[in-house]
Amino acid sequence: MSAIITNDGTEIYYKDWGTGQPIVFSHGWPLTGDDWNNQMLFFVEQGYRVIAHDRRGHGRSSQPSEGNEMNTYADDLAALTSALDLKDAIHVGHSTGGGEVARYIGRHGTSRVAKAVLIGAVPPLMLQTPSNPGGLPLSVFDGIRAGFVNDRSQFFKDITTPFYGANREGASVSQGIRDAFWLQGLMGGFKNEYECIKAFSETDFTEDLKKFDVPTLILHGDDDQIVPIGASALLSSKLIPNATLKIYKGGSHGICTTEKDRVNADILEFIKQG
Repeated sequence: MSAIITNDGTEIYYKDWGTGQPIVFSHGWPLTGDDWNNQMLFFVEQGYRVIAHDRRGHGRSSQPSEGNEMNTYADDLAALTSALDLKDAIHVGHSTGGGEVARYIGRHGTSRVAKAVLIGAVPPLMLQTPSNPGGLPLSVFDGIRAGFVNDRSQFFKDITTPFYGANREGASVSQGIRDAFWLQGLMGGFKNEYECIKAFSETDFTEDLKKFDVPTLILHGDDDQIVPIGASALLSSKLIPNATLKIYKGGSHGICTTEKDRVNADILEFIKQG
């Protein structure tokens, strides 16, 4: 199994396929690098090197008691890119992974980064505060924590409905897609995933986004029921210098799966731009 060991002894699992310009994928909560399989297969066939890791406490990575917050997630990503000596990399982050990419750039700069892609991403801040009135109330995240603690397995099954927009008229979300989410979720550490809820909901990425100095593509569904577009992509696109925003009409939070061909094509077009 391919893995690196971080400074605090945490084992970070990763997949590394192909050769060429690297594309690094950061996954959402509570998933794993496998959530990027649709993108990884497509881009390795296009001649790119594709890398996806399991965030600490998720998937096949180890489950440390500490470090379940964005600074450490970003430092783990930096450790991976350094260990693999990745240069001129495109960093793609979905949901929580978008926050990881933002904090990585904010803390470690863009010396190894060529471009960034944020998809259904949590920045700049999910939580409603006096300065962020469009965010979600703390009670929403307290509800997530309560459902998670009460019955994690059932909670993961239930959340696939809004995640993939299966509750919308005309939606076609297979049981297999739902099962894959459930399986990936149960692979992670209980404490790690619980603490990650606070990390993705309460971390303010505003200053990180202002530090972006590479071309950035933002993809977001306007019917995202997990990370509402108004308090995320619409704001991030204004904070990141010269960002390109593409809105998927009727798109859910899970567009990397439900609209994988369109997502892949949009990312490829963005990468090939000068």
